[in-house]
Amino acid sequence: MLSRVISSATLGVEAYAVEVESDIQQQLPAFITVGLPEGAVRESKERVTSAIKNSDFVFPSKRVTINLAPADIKKEGSAFDLPIAVGILAATGQILRDRCDDFVILGELSLDGTLRPIPGVLPMVMHFKHHDGIRGIIVPRQNAKEAGIAGTLPVFPVSSLKEAVHFLEDESSIREFVVDRSAVFSEAQKYTVDFSDVKGQESAKRALEVAAAGGHNIIMIGPPGSGKTMLARRMPTVLPDMSIEEALETTKIHSVAGRLPADSALIATRPFRAPHHSISYAGLIGGGAVPKPGEVSLAHHGVLFLDELPEFKKDILEMLRQPMEDNDVTISRATTTLTYPAGFMLISAMNPCPCGYYGDPNHECNCSTSEIQRYMSRISGPLMDRIDIHITVPSVKFKELSSDARGEKSGTIARRVNQARKIQLERFKDEPNIFCNAHMESRDIRTYCTIDEKSQSLLSLAISKQGLSARAYDRILKLSRTIADLSDSEKIEMGHVAEAIHYRSLDRKLWL
Repeated sequence: MLSRVISSATLGVEAYAVEVESDIQQQLPAFITVGLPEGAVRESKERVTSAIKNSDFVFPSKRVTINLAPADIKKEGSAFDLPIAVGILAATGQILRDRCDDFVILGELSLDGTLRPIPGVLPMVMHFKHHDGIRGIIVPRQNAKEAGIAGTLPVFPVSSLKEAVHFLEDESSIREFVVDRSAVFSEAQKYTVDFSDVKGQESAKRALEVAAAGGHNIIMIGPPGSGKTMLARRMPTVLPDMSIEEALETTKIHSVAGRLPADSALIATRPFRAPHHSISYAGLIGGGAVPKPGEVSLAHHGVLFLDELPEFKKDILEMLRQPMEDNDVTISRATTTLTYPAGFMLISAMNPCPCGYYGDPNHECNCSTSEIQRYMSRISGPLMDRIDIHITVPSVKFKELSSDARGEKSGTIARRVNQARKIQLERFKDEPNIFCNAHMESRDIRTYCTIDEKSQSLLSLAISKQGLSARAYDRILKLSRTIADLSDSEKIEMGHVAEAIHYRSLDRKLWL
């Protein structure tokens, strides 16, 4: 006999429907799975066989053929365990076949028939938003909150194969799982850190505010212990609040990667990813034997923090150039091409020299000029060309550390940032690919970043006297536009240009 069960799988960060067809024939016992099954899918026959027997059902001593359609796409993961088991029971007449294709069925089986959670549930549920004939989705109980947050299909959580079969026979046995999406979203929008925790470093805080207001990438240079990491970790708290659409898109990526926390159904705060400098290409950009999103995608709509930037392998750093330019990552394989979103803000930090104390009045630097130059040259010009703000972060003085005074709260800074972003959204409403000042190209800079003669003279003087590079010119104009927006000024004034010049420290020939 033949049965059909509807399931789903992910391809990149999107999902597609999979029909699990089960055919039972009077032949020598065998269990065959076709439809390009990989790894965990091929091993499902052992889990399914044991789960059916240990759940007090009868596993057929016949030839069992499982087809996963469409057959030309590779299937990976353990989410097909439950639909395969249900399909076999339907094909052998142990449950009614006409009930099986009314629901999308997902879940990994244990040998005793209980269900384990699976990754990628959110995009799978969202995929069936406009599918006719689907009355709901059956998922492991641990995935119920994640599935319910999509708000597209009725969700029915089950804990075991027995419970799933009981529900298919009597739909009144399990109530629909309902999630108050607004309440979950509101509850998840909380940060555990705040800029008021940082002692001193007012100039660095100001630079981070400018970066947040214009969406600019930033690099911080300073000795060990000066607070670079502490500052970076608080950057998401001053970025504009996530919309529900951004939260769902970010959650989809984390769900597919299997990085969604067990007690969380929605990521409603800006992601902060801080990979170690020993990370591989696949770990940072994405890919692998079974392609998964990398850190650049996990940081989508948030912050990617690279501490000790020169310690990263140079070829891996160069891979960042394309995602920073296009806001996505394309991974090509022999049979398919996957695209992951990667719209992140880059914050990087580094020491000024190999020992870390060049220019520090409290410690002697033992590095030679050539060693410092080699250290700095590990970061290529094209990568630096995509970083708008360079700031020095000096050591914090004891007087500031011991002070009881608290700095400005993140909420206060965020209000100014939000106001500046509103100005930019209004300015670029007719520009399809520009959402903040950092996205402007040379043509847009000439249109939106005009300055008066005094500001032009100041900029000319800075380039000639301080030895600023040619690429610094456009960066300074973009930063000046952002600083003017923070001041709610329609025109770029000389003070805005002067502050922007201050944020290009690595462009100065005399920095060393």
